[in-house]
Parts: sequence; C-alpha cells; structure tokens
Amino acid sequence: MKPILQVEGLHHEYFINGTSHLILQDVTFAVDPGQFVCLIGPSGAGKTTLFNLLAGIIPVQTGSIRVHGQPLGPQQRAIGYMLQKDLLLPWRTILDNVLLGIDVHRRRRTAEDIDRARSYLDRYGLAGYENAYPNQLSGGMRQRVALIRTLMVDPAIILLDEPFSALDYQTRLLLEKEVLDINQREHKTLMLITHDIGEAISLADTIIVLSARPARVKAHHHIYLTLPGSRTPWDARKAPEYQTYFDTLWHELGIDPKGGTGRGSQELSGAQRDQVAEI
Repeated sequence: MKPILQVEGLHHEYFINGTSHLILQDVTFAVDPGQFVCLIGPSGAGKTTLFNLLAGIIPVQTGSIRVHGQPLGPQQRAIGYMLQKDLLLPWRTILDNVLLGIDVHRRRRTAEDIDRARSYLDRYGLAGYENAYPNQLSGGMRQRVALIRTLMVDPAIILLDEPFSALDYQTRLLLEKEVLDINQREHKTLMLITHDIGEAISLADTIIVLSARPARVKAHHHIYLTLPGSRTPWDARKAPEYQTYFDTLWHELGIDPKGGTGRGSQELSGAQRDQVAEI
C-alpha cells in the first residue's frame, strides 16, 4: 500500500527580531490511507506549525510534503483542516456555514451540495437548525457544524487540531465517537493533535510522539487493543493494553510515570491532571 501522505526531512524556523527559532528538525513520517494518527508532544513543540505546513497555510522551507505522491501545492485540496476554535461566521446561517467550503472552492453550490449538507446535519443531530445562527448553538453543536463543514469538501485527509479540548467530558466523548465513525465508516485518513494521552490511545491506530522543540519524531506506536466488539472511545479505555500504552507515552513525554495511578488522567491528583493538560 502506498502512503497517502509522506513527510520527509521537514525543517522549519521562525525569525523573531532577527533571531532564528528552530521549530521542526528533520521531521519524517508516512501515513497510509484510512489510518487514524494521533500526534502528541510537549506544549510548544511545533505540532500546530506542522499541521499548518501540511494544510499549505505556511510554505515548506526545507524538506517535502507529498499527498498521493504529488508535491503539496496551492491546487492541493485533498486536506481538510478543523481547528480548535470552530470559527463559524456569525452572520451566516448554520446551513450557509456548512457550505462555506463549497462556496470558496467552487463558488457555485448545487442542489446535491445542499442535500448532502442537510444529510450531514441530520446525521449529527442538527436537523432543524439549518436556519439558526452560531450564537444560538452550544459549543458541542458548533463543533459538529465545523466538522461537517470540513467533510463537505470531501478531503482525503482530515487534520484535527485539538477540536474537543474546550468541551465538557461527556460532549467530548460523543464527538470522539463521531470522528472515529468517520474514520471507520467513510475510510477517511485522520490526523489529530491532542494533549490527552487517553484520547490518543482510545482513537488512534498509530501515535506519533514528538520531542520538545525543535521537534523530531521521538517514537512511533501502532496501537492494538483487545475489545469485545467495535471500537468506541469508552470501551477502548477499558482495554487490557490501555494502561501499558498510557505509561509508555507518559514516560516518553518526559513525565515520571510513578506519579500517576489507575487508568489515566481521570484518576490523577489535581496537580498531576494540570501537568497532563499542559502536554
């Protein structure tokens, strides 16, 4: 199987007041079609910078990014990007926000586009909100709208930059399930940045660990969980392999694994949970 995404020798630096700040150094990895990859690493390591490069928002300085074997360029629309903030346009209805990518890329929406948008809204529990405005929706509902907007342009790869971090735990689990369903049902290739080790283990089939800045690929884990049925974010957290993966990743991120007990951040002390949240 040929990789859908190939990143080779990626270097990136910023210049602030004439001083160079190296963010990424020789970052190399490949992603196969249909994979769900989680990217974790210390705060400030350059994870969002890497996603901005993959999305073509900032240009590659050194190294290469290939999608379907072709260099990433302005014409490359195979990558969808969902940010931490939903960035819905307050003056557009929910239906118009969902169709924003269509309007930008093709500048002309079709009846089929509208039917597909309505179908997504129905699937994700937003039927009846087509004519509502973003300020009338809860945070979880707004994130669903942002997710549908990303899906509407039918990207081969979806980048998710901590899209659930501001949500309550229950809503977060439900959205994790919906994203996992997209990977399993539509065979989309997903890459997720998360600071939550448990989230990474419960969703990903591959976890890439980045080092502190300048970021390099420190470790690459294929996740295999023993589950009684189809994978869900809550059942995955009960798998017998879960704690071993958690301790390994905890150690690789430079935290003393003896500080934690139980099944992850939900059973740590308040101070330890704060430390996990900063990773």
